[in-house]
Amino acid sequence: MTNSKDMRTTTIRMSVKQWAAEDRPSTKLLSMGVNALTNAELLSILVGSGTPQHNAVEIADAILDRYDRDLSKLGKAEQHELSEIDGVGTYTICKIMASIELGKRRQLATMGLRPDISSAESIFNYMRPIMQDLTIEEAHVMLLTQNFKLIKEMRVSQGGLTEVSVDVRMIIKEAVLNNATVLAFVHNHPSGNIHPSKFDDTLTQTLKKACDLMRIHLLDHVIVCDGDYYSYHERGRL
Repeated sequence: MTNSKDMRTTTIRMSVKQWAAEDRPSTKLLSMGVNALTNAELLSILVGSGTPQHNAVEIADAILDRYDRDLSKLGKAEQHELSEIDGVGTYTICKIMASIELGKRRQLATMGLRPDISSAESIFNYMRPIMQDLTIEEAHVMLLTQNFKLIKEMRVSQGGLTEVSVDVRMIIKEAVLNNATVLAFVHNHPSGNIHPSKFDDTLTQTLKKACDLMRIHLLDHVIVCDGDYYSYHERGRL
């Protein structure tokens, strides 16, 4: 089992409900604002009542310890990993994963209904919430108008840890069906290494030739990692 240092004892602790009112995370949130809470206190609200052995803040600390107190790593949490932590049950897992997903959807909602996708940075900003927590490679295509407004974003392939298989013909077909005159190709590197592989280079050139044949402008091929990206266009390779 995964335990924090504070959770190695079997001594029965005070529950959060037994704390002084001003020290309880929920009361602190209401009186001082959400920004006043630590990550452990915020997470403890999702944990709820805790267990006879460990209060909610201790369980929240154990969850953070499991992911090196890194919220980006917690965002990639798998259900089976969370279930291994003492005091974390199915309902708590559901609340944690639901809150993570709401955060991602909020990021996407701020992009607008038809965002402008005219640069590698705008491609990265749009796709990062979708791709940042993936544990396997996925390939997506963004279909755009001639004014770089997004028509449709879609996943075109899902693969393993280091490679995806992409059907270029299907991408071109989707572009034609959606009257797209510009497209951007995007895939992630779960390893965190932003540099393209030889396979990525070959795929880029194959897609470029297919787009040129159909008079579709290939805006960019962007590789997305957690906090960085690689752009073929910015590197002068498109």
